[in-house]
Amino acid sequence: QVQLVESGGGLVQPGGSLRLSCAAPGIIGSVRPMVWYRQFPGNRRDLVARITSGDNPYVTDSVKGRFTVSRDGAKNTVYLQMNNLKPEDTAVYVCFLDAAGGLRYWGQGTQVTVSS
Repeated sequence: QVQLVESGGGLVQPGGSLRLSCAAPGIIGSVRPMVWYRQFPGNRRDLVARITSGDNPYVTDSVKGRFTVSRDGAKNTVYLQMNNLKPEDTAVYVCFLDAAGGLRYWGQGTQVTVSS
């Protein structure tokens, strides 16, 4: 079921930084939009960021100025740089890729915990 390779989560103190990565499978064959969302306890979900096939980045207002989404030069990996992390950022972060015909490829999720 896991189709993207996702990594970079962990435990960090408030004010710290993490960089998440999400690597697309080789079967995609072209650059596609990719999305990050986060799942909180109780299954509440927030959109965090997305990047278009043209590498235009978007982040949600709650993380604007702290998080940055980008794609590498080879176009096979998308990153979520998270700076000045806050306890309310604690969640499971999940990426997915929008492929042709509405097909989605999913990462397995990575836990980010911000705590002293």
